[in-house]
Amino acid sequence: MKVSITKSELKGKVTAPPSKSYTIRGLMCAALAKGKSEIIRPLSSDDTEAAGKVLGQLGASIHKKGDCWQVMGGHLEPPTEDLFCRDSAATFRFMTAICSLVPGRCRLVPGSSLSKRPITPLLQALGQLGVNCRAEGASVIVDGGRLKGGTAELPGDISSQFISALLLIAPLAEEATSIRLTTPPKSKPYLKMTLDCLEKFGVKLQASEDLMEFEASKQEYRPACYQVEGDWSSASYLLALGAVLGEVTVTNLNPESLQADKIMLNLLKDMGARVLVSGDAVTVQRSELKAITADLSDCIDLLPTLAVLAAVADGTSRFTGIERARLKESNRVAALSEGLKRMGITVIEEADRLTIVGSEPEGSVIDSQDDHRIAMAFSILGAVTGGTTINGAECVAKTYPEFWGILKSLGGKVEIDVK
Repeated sequence: MKVSITKSELKGKVTAPPSKSYTIRGLMCAALAKGKSEIIRPLSSDDTEAAGKVLGQLGASIHKKGDCWQVMGGHLEPPTEDLFCRDSAATFRFMTAICSLVPGRCRLVPGSSLSKRPITPLLQALGQLGVNCRAEGASVIVDGGRLKGGTAELPGDISSQFISALLLIAPLAEEATSIRLTTPPKSKPYLKMTLDCLEKFGVKLQASEDLMEFEASKQEYRPACYQVEGDWSSASYLLALGAVLGEVTVTNLNPESLQADKIMLNLLKDMGARVLVSGDAVTVQRSELKAITADLSDCIDLLPTLAVLAAVADGTSRFTGIERARLKESNRVAALSEGLKRMGITVIEEADRLTIVGSEPEGSVIDSQDDHRIAMAFSILGAVTGGTTINGAECVAKTYPEFWGILKSLGGKVEIDVK
């Protein structure tokens, strides 16, 4: 599918979609709790559907009724077929750990994009806890049924999802479990989100202040009624549209959220955007933007949004802490560099830094590289310049299936070609 975008003026109010990260964490915890849990206002997207289907194959019953998913959990059983995780990294990594609790063999299979992303550090850490697991090509084999526990060490600077995966299962190990990081963690807010979700389901872990060490005693998950808050990552594109194209109000955003990408508010203000926060609503008005320098180590998913804003800002922006963005659905650093250059923007790409010289971009044809965040980010520039086509635009279904319709509802001049 391709989307053609004409220069647009935007104005309106939209509700932020539910958080993907919290939806998946809630589903995992509910599946581990004995009894019925309710997930209120979950996100329905490719990634969350992947998580739900895999959990269903392991015996968790998920009944979807409007804005509530009822989950009967606590009795996981061996699957009768492979667990296909699509391209959901959180599902693949979290389920690799959870399969250690399932008596019998589980084979987890990633989608084509996900197969290129790392998994070895998690497998090594699980091995230290007594789990028999291994990689077999791009897939993972877990012979579960016994999670001994003890101490596991792993690096903290590759993916916070490895650590979150261990946090999910640590309370269910036979012995008290310690998780120690050999390098400082990146994306700390995501670890706090995991700990927060565990607490909602009755599990409390001890964490050091620097999040380098975690201690888990033997505990049981308890069923919960879990409400999913709005997604700051998806909202970042909507807020950015307001900053360059008119006035956009986004509701369903928790100003006290633990989500890393809530920092988008501060970064927009740093760029000179007019931002108004009122309760759960954020309004951003078109502004003359200025360049910024920012370390994105803890909010790496904001790189695409900020990169396209930097392309129209006055001055030279520099983003550091971005090396892990090369290990996402695409090599996002390279994808952004390629797309911005095609639109006439000067970009300097380094290992852990991206420098962008603001200018007047021109419309072009952009390859989404099957990456939802690349597609949504370049829609912002496309609406600024017009004359822009985004190929592979269907990839937004991974986290925000309604995105193109929402853009049109705000006044975006969008033509969709599904051929």
